[in-house]
Amino acid sequence: MTDLVVHPLDKPLVGSVPVPADKTIALIALVVASLCEGTSELRGFAHGEGPLAIAKAMRSMGATIDEPERGRLLVTGTGLMGLEAARVPLECGGSRAAMRLLTGVLSGQRFASKLVGNASLTAEPMMDVAGPLRARGATIDGTPHPTIAGELLAPLFVGPLADKELGPLEHTSLTSSPDVKGALLLSGLYAHGTTWFKEPALSRDHTERLLHTLGVPIRTLATMIELDPAGWDGKLASFALDVPGDVSAAAFLLVAALLHPGSRVTVRGVGINPTRIGLLEVARHMGGGLDVVPHGETCGEPIAEVTAWHQNLRATSIGGELVPRMAEELLIACALAARATGTTTIRDSLEPLDPMATMLRAFGIPCEVLSDGLVIEGREGPVEPARIESGGDPRVAMTAAVLALGGRGPSTIIDCDCIATTFPRFVGTLRALGARVETA
Repeated sequence: MTDLVVHPLDKPLVGSVPVPADKTIALIALVVASLCEGTSELRGFAHGEGPLAIAKAMRSMGATIDEPERGRLLVTGTGLMGLEAARVPLECGGSRAAMRLLTGVLSGQRFASKLVGNASLTAEPMMDVAGPLRARGATIDGTPHPTIAGELLAPLFVGPLADKELGPLEHTSLTSSPDVKGALLLSGLYAHGTTWFKEPALSRDHTERLLHTLGVPIRTLATMIELDPAGWDGKLASFALDVPGDVSAAAFLLVAALLHPGSRVTVRGVGINPTRIGLLEVARHMGGGLDVVPHGETCGEPIAEVTAWHQNLRATSIGGELVPRMAEELLIACALAARATGTTTIRDSLEPLDPMATMLRAFGIPCEVLSDGLVIEGREGPVEPARIESGGDPRVAMTAAVLALGGRGPSTIIDCDCIATTFPRFVGTLRALGARVETA
């Protein structure tokens, strides 16, 4: 395991840097490209666990996926109805998105499939996607949950659809889940009848944007999505996509600039999908210096150059519909709150924030854990040197590094190998901007 020793800044962070490609967009694009007719080109492809799992699965079902150059993928699809049964179980690793999206596609096939994953994924409840797919006629089975009645765990057995068709679906989700939404919309491509999906707040809409770009009859009204295949020829044309930079990865660099006096950092080619920029809105509301320069779009995804600079921050409240638009960035938002004047309250968190509270207290930041969030008392001046356990969460490790740059002395972050799964060049990028970070 690699530990990091982060020293306090002795000069501002300054520079213009790229960030990793967006794995969520890459994953969805790869699924859809495998169902297209012809060859699609995905430029700047992200090699994360989810996209790699999708690539292997789609290859095993007949798609041709080549990488003639690093970061450029050519995908020759099978057509919507051209997938073939895989000879082996489809391995999803730890990717919830991969398993859910594949379940949606496979629910409309005439052959049976088995979806497997690692220990963490096989402990993940799957009725959120299996239930509505069953309601439209899909055959999905799995392992009954040992403690939750009616819940289902992977491995999942999907299909075959045999001599029937998927029917219409009207589903209201209790949570804002882009993976569930994407799975149901993809199943709707195979359905006889309309798919209606409603969620409490608008979650990431990458699936809708790409399908709309390719001519699929899909409409969005607030948090309601309708896919009506009536009159559609059932064909998906190939496409070219420049995968945008991951705004979730960019967030750590932008917050570092926002927190530390004299700093000014620009991230290039970043996706600024409105369902993903909740952190930027929070930073602006807190008084942070931000400038967004649009650079066009690719397959419906807007891209920009984003610059952040230090300004004094003030406390705010974070909750409601804002949370789904910053789900991955809620931890780094806590770093903003830790350095803002006043008390920031975070509510409606989709995950427990106890690890974040432990980290903040280690840095000398007072905070209180709520049932669905945190109350954070901002602190002026340097934070205390700390020894932080990442727990294998790259967001915890990177948030700790950002806060440690403003410490009274060096801080140590334990078990940072996990950062490579999200932002492989994070340490090198911090160094390029002027930070002193050592591996131990």
